[in-house]
Amino acid sequence: MSDILRWDDQGGIVRLTLNDPGTLNSLSDEMLAALSAQLSDIAASDARVVVLAAEGRAFCAGHHLKQMQAMRQAEDGGRAAFADLFDRCAAVMGQIRNLPQPVIARVHGLATAAGCQLVATCDLAIASMDAEFGVNGVDIGLFCSTPMVALTRNVGRKRAFEMLSMGLFLTAEEARDAGLVNRAVPPEVLDDCVDDYAGRLAKKLPTAVRVGKGIFHAQAELPVDAAYTLARDAMVENLGHADTAEGIQAFLEKRAPRWT
Repeated sequence: MSDILRWDDQGGIVRLTLNDPGTLNSLSDEMLAALSAQLSDIAASDARVVVLAAEGRAFCAGHHLKQMQAMRQAEDGGRAAFADLFDRCAAVMGQIRNLPQPVIARVHGLATAAGCQLVATCDLAIASMDAEFGVNGVDIGLFCSTPMVALTRNVGRKRAFEMLSMGLFLTAEEARDAGLVNRAVPPEVLDDCVDDYAGRLAKKLPTAVRVGKGIFHAQAELPVDAAYTLARDAMVENLGHADTAEGIQAFLEKRAPRWT
């Protein structure tokens, strides 16, 4: 694994750390490749939870603008390269969404443009009170259209458009109130809060969490009747697991479940 993305596994909790503080952990070509490779490995593993963290003074400042400017040297002015970049970024976001394990963003400092998109894509997010969130590409003449996709699936439309069109940033508390993050906590307890969330998730029946995450995202895009049909099938599948039967029996007998 490249040093640009650190990996640590403790008791089924995988911690991925963006480690390119010199570029504010930008989603460079190298970072996107490292994330894609590691997420593929995690998807096939027995890991139960993923924590996405970062080194330095920012969580992620979005795309690597110097690399993007260099793409303009192509005969087409970079159009093909830009399309490929955004396709690769969308693919990584899709990997996070489709990962069987829940992903918790541990956010400190800046999370801007595609970095804000990364936070919005994670299943859960815990932010330090010093964190700031923005999709302020408009300030340099580039409307954050791809980050907008994840953002508008987290916060209300008027708040999202305000951020996108005016370049306004949200504080951690505002991001919490808008639905972009779950918690906004003092910096000194950020790791404790993230560890608490990850530990609680890791204790749940993995098959139930994996089924639940997939259905959670899928049903949200469907009309209500179709969503209920999908959810019904998921419940039936979940109930067919031996460990689920054990969990229900343990509850009825007022004891701890003995999951395999």
